[in-house]
Amino acid sequence: MASHLDLEEQEQLDQLKAFWRQYGNLITWALIAALGTVAAWNGWNWWQREQAISASGMYDELERAGQAGDAVTAARIFEDLKSRYPRTTYARQGGLLVAKVQVDKGQAEPARAALAWVAEQGGDAELRSLARLRLAALLFEDKKYDEALKQLDAVDSPGFEALVADRRGDVLAAQGKPADAISAYRSAWKGLEERLTYRRLVEAKLASLGATTEATP
Repeated sequence: MASHLDLEEQEQLDQLKAFWRQYGNLITWALIAALGTVAAWNGWNWWQREQAISASGMYDELERAGQAGDAVTAARIFEDLKSRYPRTTYARQGGLLVAKVQVDKGQAEPARAALAWVAEQGGDAELRSLARLRLAALLFEDKKYDEALKQLDAVDSPGFEALVADRRGDVLAAQGKPADAISAYRSAWKGLEERLTYRRLVEAKLASLGATTEATP
């Protein structure tokens, strides 16, 4: 009986050895790949956390420079932030912040560059849309109307439709296209909530073009 069991065990062992000779390398590499994936995922999460912590500290510095109205320091920190941590939300938010500081200091050109950078980044679509909307405003002030319209056309986040329409109306009015401007302003007025005082500003723009909020038959 013992010999019979020994023979069975030997056969199983021989089968196992044969199986391992045939598939052992494949199994080993599959296991290594699986473990490597887990390690890479854990490493990626750690790296992301470290990136976020470091970027957060730099953004805090940028905020302090902005509050102090120090456009030079703010610009330097932003350049460092987007160079070292370009994929973080902090870098994109930093672009919006430094652009505001620069606009307040009359530095429209670097502000446009910062907003253009944010507009071309991946990640948060709302931040991209906000950057494009602000960039369109600066281009409008610089009388670069066609470029402003291109930025407005690229805004694709839900919730920005009314603001885009209002800014489009400004550009079209400046281009001497009152009928198109009126249509844009009416679209903006309809898209804004009634409680918003900004809605009255759109009404005033319509009135300046001799129009009301509703088309007359």
